[in-house]
Amino acid sequence: MDTLLREYLPILMLLAVATGLGLVLILAAALIAVRNPDPEKLSAYECGFNAFDDARMKFDVRFYLVSILFIIFDLEVAFLFPWAVAFGEISMVAFWSMMAFLAVLTVGFAYEWKKGALEWA
Repeated sequence: MDTLLREYLPILMLLAVATGLGLVLILAAALIAVRNPDPEKLSAYECGFNAFDDARMKFDVRFYLVSILFIIFDLEVAFLFPWAVAFGEISMVAFWSMMAFLAVLTVGFAYEWKKGALEWA
């Protein structure tokens, strides 16, 4: 049982340090922060639009396009973490399948860039 607990000690230490640092930063912000609210700071703001306008107003669809692209690429990059952890034990088939996956990801990113999906102007 001691060896099992000793293996988890670094994780528990990291958890304790992260929790302590989080509490210190929250308390420091509550005690030290300058509080100078004005009506502009207190007004509702979401996605670059005034929250009190008509809900049926026209807006640029690129807001949604960029958010969807972010979610897609973020989730695809998340597949790299388990692959990187097991990199020493994977076979050549697993290696080349990940290279094909990254090639498709790169081609998709280049296509979106070429089409101007990431341009704001």
